[in-house]
Parts: sequence; C-alpha cells; structure tokens
Amino acid sequence: MARRLHEPVYIETYERGELDTRIEQLEAILEECTLCPRECGVNREKDERGYCNSGRSLKVSSVQPHFGEEPVLVGTHGSGTIFLTNCNLGCVYCQNYDISHLGYGRVMTEAELATQMLKLQNRGCHNINLVTPTHFTPQIVKALKIAIEKGLHIPLVYNCGGYESCRTIELLEGIVDIYMPDMKYGDNATAKRYSNAGDYVERCFAAVKEMHAQVGDLKIDERGLAWRGLLIRHLVLPNGLAGSESVMKFIATELSKDSYVNIMAQYRPMYRAFEYKELSRYIRMAEYREVIAIARRYGLHRLV
Repeated sequence: MARRLHEPVYIETYERGELDTRIEQLEAILEECTLCPRECGVNREKDERGYCNSGRSLKVSSVQPHFGEEPVLVGTHGSGTIFLTNCNLGCVYCQNYDISHLGYGRVMTEAELATQMLKLQNRGCHNINLVTPTHFTPQIVKALKIAIEKGLHIPLVYNCGGYESCRTIELLEGIVDIYMPDMKYGDNATAKRYSNAGDYVERCFAAVKEMHAQVGDLKIDERGLAWRGLLIRHLVLPNGLAGSESVMKFIATELSKDSYVNIMAQYRPMYRAFEYKELSRYIRMAEYREVIAIARRYGLHRLV
C-alpha cells in the first residue's frame, strides 16, 4: 500500500504493533499516577484523584476546528482542537480557567474521542490538536488506536503547558508528530508563585529537550502546514515575570537556533490575576518588543 507524503509517525508505530505496548505502559501508570511531575501516586483506575482532579474517565470540554492557532497549524480548514478538562498546573492568570480549574466538560469514552478525531479530519482539519493532554495521555493514546483503525491519517499535536514528566514524553515517541509546549518561566520562584510548580524550569526544560530529540525542528510542507517537529510557545508576562531571557537562551543553546518560537503578546489579567498587583495589567508593547529583541540576540529567527 502506497504511503502518504508526510504520513503521521503513529501509523508506523501502530503497524509494527508497538502502540499496544505503549497503551499498556501508559495505563499501568494510572494505578499509581506519575504521569506528570506532581507524582501524586493516586490510583486513578479506582477513580482516585490527585492534583489535576481527574480520575479514570476522560473528560473533554470542546471539540472544534480552531482558526486562532499558529498559521502553520490552521491552514485553510483549521486546527482540529480537542480541549481536555482539568490541568496539572495552577496558573493564577489562566485564560481557560473554566476548563482547567473549574472542570467544565463532559465525560467521554475512548471510542467517542476517536469518533471526534475522525469527525475533525472529515471536516478538513489539518491536524488533531490535543489541548492540555498530559493527565489523560493513556486514554488519548487508546483512542488514537481506535481512530487509526478507522482511517485517521493527519498529524497529532501535543499542546501542553510544559510541566511534563520525561518518562511520559518518552512513551509518546513515535506517536506524537508535533509537540507544542508552553515554556512559561525561566525562574522557579516565579513558577511556584503563579503556577504552584516550584520545579517547573528543570522539568520543562528537560521535557522539551526530549521532545526536540524525538521530532527535531518544525518541518513545514509546500502548503505552509506543519507536519512534524517542535513548536514552542512563550507568553510574555508583565514586568518581566516570565524570565524570558533564560527561556530564549535555553532554546538557542540547548535545542536549536532554528527552533520555531511563538512569542505571545496576548496576556490579559484573568481568573485570579487581580490578586497580584504585578500581574494585574496587560503587557506593554515595549515589553513584547524587548523579548523579541532578546530572542534575536540569541540567534533565534523563526519567530511568530
């Protein structure tokens, strides 16, 4: 059977029978959950809940073509976004707090999720974009297998907050086509204060390094669409709170100067941000331009 150009990596993994092994390994983690750096150790197979407030059942907030993502994901028919409910971070300025903190969404079986993936593909979406997938990784991969067997053939995007376990990311090798992590902070004290993640920097940097080792720099086809690689997001926070220089230095020196980086200017004070004076305003354009200048100074040139 002829291969499609830029066929998703998960097809080959499925065909050689490795996907079943990964599903077993990921599901075993749920019995004493260490999917993320929180390592709560709860038995989610028995519906126990840790920091992310998620048990055995998959919970989804929305499924839709999205036209507000990066142009290399959106194309002409949109990125097929699946917003997962709950989160392993505790960002006080979360713009999706109703989903991530308040738990808005509905329970969905793996078979139902697979059906939703196929519906997005049938609507012409260029990829399946899993938003905040970390805590539901086993269920997602199980759903992926079902979808593959019914004809799924578009890239899989792992769109995460950057607070990841290297072990979980290692188990996704040969499954994820495009990793799209946030790199939120360059300083742990700040990460602790605003996201309740005092080891964010080392966890994030190590995980992103593993992602890059698996998929390399972002690759874009003749239509201008990403089909494999790493796409990094960095949200500029007011008053330099994101530690942007440390993040840009890491990307340029530890990953690649050809890294594709979306430096985002859309911060707005949401959720509990007004409880923190230093977070209670929009960023200034000068602050955004300063981060762009830092990135260029380190040799980063694929900036969005």
